[in-house]
Amino acid sequence: MNIHQLHAWPQTLEEAITIQESLREQVITEDQLPETISYVAGVDMGFAEEGKVSRAAVAVLSFPDLKVVETALAHRPTSFPYIPGFLSFREIPAVLDALAKIQTVPDVILCDGQGIAHPRRLGIASHLGVILDMPTIGVAKSLLIGKHQELLEARGSWQPLIHKGETVGAVLRTRVGVKPLYISSGHKISLTTAIDYVLRCTPKYRLPETTRVADKLASNR
Repeated sequence: MNIHQLHAWPQTLEEAITIQESLREQVITEDQLPETISYVAGVDMGFAEEGKVSRAAVAVLSFPDLKVVETALAHRPTSFPYIPGFLSFREIPAVLDALAKIQTVPDVILCDGQGIAHPRRLGIASHLGVILDMPTIGVAKSLLIGKHQELLEARGSWQPLIHKGETVGAVLRTRVGVKPLYISSGHKISLTTAIDYVLRCTPKYRLPETTRVADKLASNR
């Protein structure tokens, strides 16, 4: 997969904020998907040597049958500290290294993290989507910002996630009796379409199959 570097990686928090505020204007939250979705991918991160080494994994699955087609793993020194709201600067450099190794280009990427459900509307899914100029979805396991109404227990139940009067995502139940996920548009996809694809990628478990495969690879399990 060809990767085009969109910006230099920041050395300070001020530089990172400037990049986020600039790129947020490029985020598209309307559907601009290929007519046919044949491949979906998941990206996830692990760390080694007490966080000094980033380990990024990408898993490409066929769609809609969700069979693993290709995986890749990349390692590189971690160049940005762990700061909530700025994880994309810590994780994306290694993710891009992993994506550069794959031959099967996905139509949609599901990220283990936030899309626009982010204080500056540029979580890792949105950041990655803008860099790649392709559809991405934020699929987070925990809440970063926003509030929502009580969620029903049925699979597929969801409620809007509201932050400062704006719908920035959804809290989605992917399996009865388990904790929900926090879904948000990353880039070139609407919230309702993002929810649909997340549900279609979670036939049995809480997490999408894309995330499950990538997580095992990134964690060396």
